[in-house]
Amino acid sequence: MTEIVNISHLPNLITLSRIALAPVLILLLKEEQYAASLGVFIIAGISDGLDGFIAKRFNFVSRLGSILDPLADKILLVSTYVMLTVLEHLPFWLVLTVVFRDLLIIGGYLVYTSMVGPVQMRPSWLSKFNTLMQILLVIMILIQHALGLVYAPLVNVLIYAVLLTTVASGVHYLWIWAVMKEVEPLRERHDR
Repeated sequence: MTEIVNISHLPNLITLSRIALAPVLILLLKEEQYAASLGVFIIAGISDGLDGFIAKRFNFVSRLGSILDPLADKILLVSTYVMLTVLEHLPFWLVLTVVFRDLLIIGGYLVYTSMVGPVQMRPSWLSKFNTLMQILLVIMILIQHALGLVYAPLVNVLIYAVLLTTVASGVHYLWIWAVMKEVEPLRERHDR
């Protein structure tokens, strides 16, 4: 008898559920339901930590998971940034910078792998810090609007922190790939 769902696929199923939360978040933001949007955003963040923990703890790491996880993060963050821009809570130039950096990284990865072959992608510490700043900005905006306590100076500081870390991490990736050529080839896993 075959299992309906192999337990080793649990992290990928959690990641897929995070992708499914993106349209829910978009709809909630469109209706300006900031408290509910914050709840969905937090649930998505918890699921991100949970799928990673399960994958590493029980050795359920997969190639599919390594593609789906950052994709889910980008879908959620970019769609949130776009909606917050549409609602005029973020400046257009910020979402343009964030999206362009992500496209630059994806495009660079595709060009590099087409020329050299599969490579191991690992986010740099600067990229992780940039993601943290992006998340903090979203949370701060959602909290302020959910509670009706808008404090523009704090949001403005976070907007410029996101701008700075986005540009810096994009330049850092270009430096690593083009100048330092510190890209690790992908090793084939031989499961027995």
